[in-house]
Order: sequence, then C-alpha cells, then structure tokens
Amino acid sequence: MNGTTTTTTVAATGERADLLAQLAEQRHFLRFTTRDLTDEQAALRTTAGELCLGGLIKHVTNCERAWVDFILEGPSAMPDFANMTQEDFDRRTDEFKLLPGETLEGVLADYAETARRTDELVAVLPDLDASHPLPKAPWFEADARWSARRVLLHVIAETAQHAGHADILRESLDGAKSMG
Repeated sequence: MNGTTTTTTVAATGERADLLAQLAEQRHFLRFTTRDLTDEQAALRTTAGELCLGGLIKHVTNCERAWVDFILEGPSAMPDFANMTQEDFDRRTDEFKLLPGETLEGVLADYAETARRTDELVAVLPDLDASHPLPKAPWFEADARWSARRVLLHVIAETAQHAGHADILRESLDGAKSMG
C-alpha cells in the first residue's frame, strides 16, 4: 500500500436501514438550522431558555455518543446520575453552550464523527434485541431494560425533539426556518 488507509463500510439493510434513514433525516434538520451562521451567532441565546444552537448540537452529540456506549457497554457507560456532584452538573450545563475556543465547525465535525460511529455500529451489531438495564435515574423506570433497538428509537426521538428546539432558536435569531 502507499501509506493510505482504506475503510470498508458495511451497508445497513432492512430494519437497520430504516432506523438509520430516520435518524439521518432528523440529524439533517438539526444541522440545517445552523446553516450560514457564524460562531458568535451559534453561541447566542435567542429565547428565555439557556439553549444556543452550537450548544444544542454539542448536547445531541454527547447524548448519541453516550447511548451508543450504552449499547456496547451497558449502564456503566452512562453517568452516575444518582451520585452527581455540583461539578458534574456544571459540566453538563456547559454541554448546552458554545464555550470560548469552540467553533460551530468543530461541534458539527464532532457530530458527524459520532453519527458515523453510530451508523457503523448499527450496520454490524449482532442483535438489535440485545439489552442492558438502564442506569438508575429519576426519569427511568426502575429495573427497566432497553434493547439496542429501543436505544436507537430513543436517539431518533431525542434528535427530532432537539431539531424542533433548534428550529425555534434559529427563527428567533434571524427569522430563518427549516421548513415553510
């Protein structure tokens, strides 16, 4: 070889292709809200809440990454919500902000890499029914288990919900809409 690395991507089929197509559509709408923005615009809070577009992309990236880790490793891959310190909460709060030194281009690239990793895993995962117990958290049903399929459905729903948030943030910023 001439020093280049080649990778082989396995294409998903059937149910997996459908799940990934739906996730790709929601990711597109989320990313689309950031079109033509500067880093400064992506960092602006445009509503009464704490969210900004760059931070929302960071949050969705971190959530998708954590859920993929959950598929691979189980609840140990997730934060210990029951024993979080103030420092842990502060770090999670920073997840919703575009911090000094961070760029929209950088968070979008991180999101693209996370999406690539998720897509590759879904294509080769031996069993979408494989499950793990959920970590202890007030918002999860006690003793519940989620299959890889259920996790993917959750990631799709979360991405769609946050794409809607992003659309509101963008429209509040400059009137641009994702649709309509």
